[in-house]
Amino acid sequence: MSDLDNLNYFNGINGSTGEYETPPLTVEQLAKLARGEQLDPDEIRELQDKSEASKAGGHWGVKDGVDANDLAQCGWGVIFAFDDNDKVPAVKEALQPLLDLRRGQAGPLYKEFVGPASLRPNESKNDFLVRHGMGPGPAEPEKVPYYLLLVGDPEKIPFRFQSQLDVQYAVGRIHFDRLDDYAAYARAVAQAEAGQFLPRRASFFGVANKGDRATELSAKELVTPLAELLQAQAAGWTVETTAPEAARKARLAELLGGGPATPSLLFTASHGMGFDLGDDRQLKHQGALLCQDWAGQKGRIGEDLYFSADDVASNANLLGLLAFFFACYGAGTPKVDDFAHKTGKRAQIAPRPFLAQLPLRLLSRGALAVIGHVERAWGTSFMWGRAGAQLGVFESALTGLMEGKRLGHVFETFNERYAEISSDLSVMLEDIKFDTPVEDSKLATQWTANNDARGYMIVGDPAVKLPLAAEGAAAGRPELAATIASPGAAAPAAAAAVTRAQAEGAPAASASFAAADETNYDLRSTLQGLQSGVENLIQQLKATLKSTLDDVTTLEVRTYVSDNLAGVGYDTGAKTFSNAKLRAYTCVALDGDTVNCMPERGGKLDADLWQAHLAMVNQAQANRAEMLKTAATLLGALKGL
Repeated sequence: MSDLDNLNYFNGINGSTGEYETPPLTVEQLAKLARGEQLDPDEIRELQDKSEASKAGGHWGVKDGVDANDLAQCGWGVIFAFDDNDKVPAVKEALQPLLDLRRGQAGPLYKEFVGPASLRPNESKNDFLVRHGMGPGPAEPEKVPYYLLLVGDPEKIPFRFQSQLDVQYAVGRIHFDRLDDYAAYARAVAQAEAGQFLPRRASFFGVANKGDRATELSAKELVTPLAELLQAQAAGWTVETTAPEAARKARLAELLGGGPATPSLLFTASHGMGFDLGDDRQLKHQGALLCQDWAGQKGRIGEDLYFSADDVASNANLLGLLAFFFACYGAGTPKVDDFAHKTGKRAQIAPRPFLAQLPLRLLSRGALAVIGHVERAWGTSFMWGRAGAQLGVFESALTGLMEGKRLGHVFETFNERYAEISSDLSVMLEDIKFDTPVEDSKLATQWTANNDARGYMIVGDPAVKLPLAAEGAAAGRPELAATIASPGAAAPAAAAAVTRAQAEGAPAASASFAAADETNYDLRSTLQGLQSGVENLIQQLKATLKSTLDDVTTLEVRTYVSDNLAGVGYDTGAKTFSNAKLRAYTCVALDGDTVNCMPERGGKLDADLWQAHLAMVNQAQANRAEMLKTAATLLGALKGL
């Protein structure tokens, strides 16, 4: 944090105007804001307890005696929002490779918080935990797993819930607009944990825009010394630093391009792009990284000066990458201003809270996680008044990642720092309440540091770790897998969804089919009962029942097209058309395993044909359910003979 001219600088530029997203403020202005701060008593109590445990040499994450890098000991869970229950089945199916992986690793300590167990509207962190048998204190994995992945929009699962939960647990979040991106991310995590292939190479990218105090500080006091510390400590690692004058958009495009320049661990420090409410670029480009190309000019900032999600190539292979963006809005944006510097009131700054698109885009191309900031980032993250640079939390977290530890566990250093700062701030505010003098400079520093420390979050699964090749071994990213087979022992067969690309180059995909019949029939038990009883049935019905069983065990639906219906023929024995082209295929086993081959046209899904195909699949499922019920009824009648 700089005390230059008594001003405090933020790392954010307004892309609509070219001005600072938040103008530099004096300590007197910041202290005035801080004096009106009201902290949540329950949250402060927990932060104080965590801070005291840390100062005493303890660790308030998972309870003592539990290895935080072993999911079988500390557990893994996924939390959905109750308001998203209609979407959860499709999202879970897309995430199946990840869920199966974690279920296999965590065993009995794997939990899915769905349906009645999911996060309810307006439910606090404390209420959620109490409902699941957990109070304050270190995580007890038997009750609530230590690693928790939130799956949902920050409108349904608020940022504040995530930051409060993160005090006690290792928490990350994902929320994609497309099911394909959920599936791509799940495959990437499963593929990364199945091998060790990344080179031990880290890259540091620090911008120092002309005449800009904020980025000059971060380049000089954060990026350069941090890279030097890690190079000296991380045996076997190559640490590269891009000089500020070379920290341009083209260079960042190389680092995030998936080619030879892409590292295993990337750290950037720059302004994050902010936009006015109503600017059509806000939802898609907020949090994008402003590069050295910007020379401080005012007015609308062009897209050629910053790196956004749109700049990540569609074929980029980022498998295994972990990235840290020190930038305003680098992880997300709240709906209202957490730093009410103009009016003292929390003004609306976005149409809704949302995750930044750049980290989500990286995750869809194989990256495992991105650490970023919700709201604005401050220099207090690495500078502390006259004490100077404070790099300990960054050094500790990055060193842990380089040693192959899980992200959520090493991220605890940021949570412990937040707990300490918040605890000290609460003491200051309590003193002010009872007219005890508190220096403006100390209060301003503590208040800004508290808001800054609270804003760090993980976009991605908090249990990921770098898939590092052994020292001396050949290293290199494999191609991104198009499909991942779920491990057989990790989940019941009914939970395993297998997708496959078949003829005509159709893309691998998955589809979620609603149950055609909502009865309580156990189809597997019905099938077994029919198969065991059919040998004792009267001869004239035996063939009919056995044929029914054979037909319903595997349901197959094929959709053909032809531009010459008069020339089409059908072979009833082979069950195929002549002079017609197979365009879509679905196979649904009795236990729910599903294989799909989807139609494409010009490289894109043929939506009209696929919808017609789905209608036939749903009708076929309904027919199969009716056949099974009829067969079950007949079996019951025959047993009485």
